[in-house]
Amino acid sequence: MKIRIGDLVSGCAVRNRATVIQQKTRRPVQFEIMTEARKSLTVWLERRGGSFLNFVFPSRIDYQGHLSTRQYARLVDEWVSTVGLDKREYGTHSLRRTKASIIYKATGNLRAVQILLGHTNIENTVRYLGVDIDDALTLSERTEV
Repeated sequence: MKIRIGDLVSGCAVRNRATVIQQKTRRPVQFEIMTEARKSLTVWLERRGGSFLNFVFPSRIDYQGHLSTRQYARLVDEWVSTVGLDKREYGTHSLRRTKASIIYKATGNLRAVQILLGHTNIENTVRYLGVDIDDALTLSERTEV
């Protein structure tokens, strides 16, 4: 949650894509910001105010700091419960995995998913998605030569 306003905004508009440095690997990871998310971010940033150096989501304790990972997890739990889902089945990590899994299922492009997730090792991506021999065989059967 250490995203700064300047990471997302160019001029007066929220960008279509942004890049952040992954804390765990210290590598840049680019991500898409969908239309509805851009609209929501625009409204939020107008309300929030601040400069390009400020965090998009400030800490509730220290306005100059960023929202903690734990607080973000609590918010996700609250949102999931609000829409009537079981918060034990949905969390910050499962949300991260969702789009990557959908892309993999639709395309079978493991390398694209690896790049999107910021994984350095393809084996990590394979484990992360739970790719197994059945997946490989299904892809093979769908591909004509």
